[in-house]
Amino acid sequence: MNRSDFSTSIQIKDWQIKKTEELLSEGATLPFIARYRKDFTGGLTDIQLEKVVDYLATEKQLSERKASVLKSLEKQSVLTSDLQAEINNCASLKGLEDLYTPFKPRRKTKADVAIENGLDALAKMLMAQNGTGIELLTPKYTNSFFSNKEAVLDGVIEICALWISERIHLKQQLRKLFWRSSVLKTKLVKGKENEIKFKDYFGFEEKVSRLKSHRFLAIYRAQEEGVIKVSLGPEKKDSIEIITRFIIKNNQSTKLLEKSILKAYSRYFKPSLEAEIRTELKEKFDEESIQVFANNLKQLLLQSPLGGKRILAVDPGFKSGCKLVCLNENGDLLSNATIFPHPPKRDTAAAKKKVATLTEQYKVEAIALGNGTASRETEQFLKSIHYKNDLSIYIVNEAGASIYSASKIAREEFPDFDVTVRGSVSIGRRLIDPLAELVKIDPKSIGVGQYQHDVNQSKLKQKLDFTIENCVNNVGVNLNTASKYLLQYVAGIGPQLAENIISYRTKLGGFSSRKELLKVSKLGPKAFQQAAGFLRITEAKNKLDNSGVHPEHYDLVSRIAKDLSMDIEDLIGNKEAIESISWKEYQSDTIGEFTLADLKKELLQPNRDPRGKIKAFNFANIQSIDDLSIGMELPGIVNNVTNFGAFVDLGIKVNGLIHISELADDYVSNPASVIALQEQVNARVISIDKERKRINLSLKGQKKQL
Repeated sequence: MNRSDFSTSIQIKDWQIKKTEELLSEGATLPFIARYRKDFTGGLTDIQLEKVVDYLATEKQLSERKASVLKSLEKQSVLTSDLQAEINNCASLKGLEDLYTPFKPRRKTKADVAIENGLDALAKMLMAQNGTGIELLTPKYTNSFFSNKEAVLDGVIEICALWISERIHLKQQLRKLFWRSSVLKTKLVKGKENEIKFKDYFGFEEKVSRLKSHRFLAIYRAQEEGVIKVSLGPEKKDSIEIITRFIIKNNQSTKLLEKSILKAYSRYFKPSLEAEIRTELKEKFDEESIQVFANNLKQLLLQSPLGGKRILAVDPGFKSGCKLVCLNENGDLLSNATIFPHPPKRDTAAAKKKVATLTEQYKVEAIALGNGTASRETEQFLKSIHYKNDLSIYIVNEAGASIYSASKIAREEFPDFDVTVRGSVSIGRRLIDPLAELVKIDPKSIGVGQYQHDVNQSKLKQKLDFTIENCVNNVGVNLNTASKYLLQYVAGIGPQLAENIISYRTKLGGFSSRKELLKVSKLGPKAFQQAAGFLRITEAKNKLDNSGVHPEHYDLVSRIAKDLSMDIEDLIGNKEAIESISWKEYQSDTIGEFTLADLKKELLQPNRDPRGKIKAFNFANIQSIDDLSIGMELPGIVNNVTNFGAFVDLGIKVNGLIHISELADDYVSNPASVIALQEQVNARVISIDKERKRINLSLKGQKKQL
């Protein structure tokens, strides 16, 4: 796809792509470009910018491949001016490979041996279909390699099959047929009958054009594990008909040419096109699944925080007890203990006393309860306690907490405590600030999305890193309290500068201004430019240091305040004054309407947290799947969104599934467009399968808007 076609496809202009490319070449990061260079890019969003970056990477890959192909053709002395022009004008890797196929170095084939022995003369006669009796000429071509008539004719068939397979237009026509009419079929491998998790795909058959990502990736996994064999393609007769129509002239078909056509299809076209389509399907569905994972991760990271409150965090359990930790407003560990309110010990009285004492002693303001084993029972226990203060209990998704607790990061943070304490701290900190805590965990351990272990891991990591970086910079980071794990995702910083910032902060007791960042070892003007606008200093003398206003615009804000005969401190948050400003008067060659609009927004609501306010939640009074009945309406929390629907935590061990067809009264093409991770829903039970532990839910009949 050339630039004009690409820009049209995402509704931007060619110059916007060029400007983004220039900014990237200068070392600008995507978050910085999206936030502080809108006037340069025409207001491209982070989503559009990401697409531009992906396109530029593909464009570079195509350019490098063209250079490699041209070099190979020159080395083979087969590069003509026409072929070079075709290659230079080629707009896709697929088209480029089609052009290169006839010249691509390969292992010697039967056709190559036949050509070396002069049989190409007979092959040309056969392809010309001029009526010459080729079979009568075979004695002239026999030798030690082709010792008889049959061997010579086989060699001719091999050559013609190869030549037919190199017809680019023919391959393009077959490619269209494969995409339009191919059917994917699976067959169970003998002895794998007990692999019931793949039972739905033991004898699966579906048109390629109708395949969905979750089904294809399940089939891919089953094939990788040796449970099924997979075939793909259209009806053979349809392919042969296209080749025949393209090759046969004047109805001069011969048995030899028909054999060449069959061999060209079975040896060259079908394996090549089947592999190509499988690869493209895998890439397409990988991309879809990676996007699902990224969407879910973004919603997890941008969960509403409770903020700086004193927390009692509880990691529930039966036999091993419930682990308790008390945290201060910054998430620092104050105390830890273990209680046993449940069987087998059931020391309820002592457990109640301990919780009451801790909440009073450490002035606890909220309780964070993990949603793992014994969560519901522990919730009921906690609600039975009389607290001196009114404490809300928040159910916290603890996915990945155990991974964190055993990680190097956790050991560095809490070298003197075991994994149970570390895991409980993680639960509590997720309530205070989900983003700050979840960045410490490998996103793949959080368990949201579909088939994340089967997709391209390099592309998955790239996408998830971008998602985390985007979220961190969208929210902003407190420079004096952020961990190095959070700081490293700020635009322009990275792991090493994050370490250096922490060292400087520890040595001098904190930053008093953004400008002070330039004193950090190895943090130069470029890194400062990229990072400064995303960092906040709450107690800074200059109030703009605690806003999204970039330091490069401080002089402009000072000029605006001066024109209003006000101090900057008085201007910030002063709606009447800000609305009275004639903003167009401040436009210049480097400051346009986008920058001024963002400045106005920041001055009206400096350092506004985009994540909103957290809401407490209560599950229904049910304990297991046995308590359910058809028609029940149950409150739940969405804990995973996939392309085929959403899974809902109902407060019992089994999650419910709202299939895509049950998400709304109207047709839904993408679940993420109508439902979000961590969303609180009220769903109706429409079917229960106790044996397979499946609960199907519906949101139909509800007037629901995100």
